[in-house]
Amino acid sequence: MVVGWIATVAAAGWCVALWSADSDPAGRLIAGVAAVVIGIASLFGTRARPRLRADADGLTVGGLLRRRHYPWPLVQDVRVLRVRRLGRQSSLLEVDTVTADGGEQLLVFGRLDLGADPEDVAPQVLAVRP
Repeated sequence: MVVGWIATVAAAGWCVALWSADSDPAGRLIAGVAAVVIGIASLFGTRARPRLRADADGLTVGGLLRRRHYPWPLVQDVRVLRVRRLGRQSSLLEVDTVTADGGEQLLVFGRLDLGADPEDVAPQVLAVRP
């Protein structure tokens, strides 16, 4: 997250330097778009991470604008999925939930979403579950 904010400040500085030097309009546009996009990505990384929180009441899944809470009776299963992509082994945490209207929903979290290895998080989530 810190790297993202440093990149945002650098892109904004680049944009200001191009505007103050009265550089070409295309370069100013690219610098402005880069500063905004990196800033939004940094905001998302700061606001939405870690995405999963578990307590005695249930699971809370964070997002950029709002959080969703799933009480334990609506959580059906928590498991780790090991996948192999591009010759590299990685793990994902899968959570099966039931929505209030009776539909099913699969929540998938990776290492970046959790801030830790999914194989370490799954036992902790299961330990909190009543």
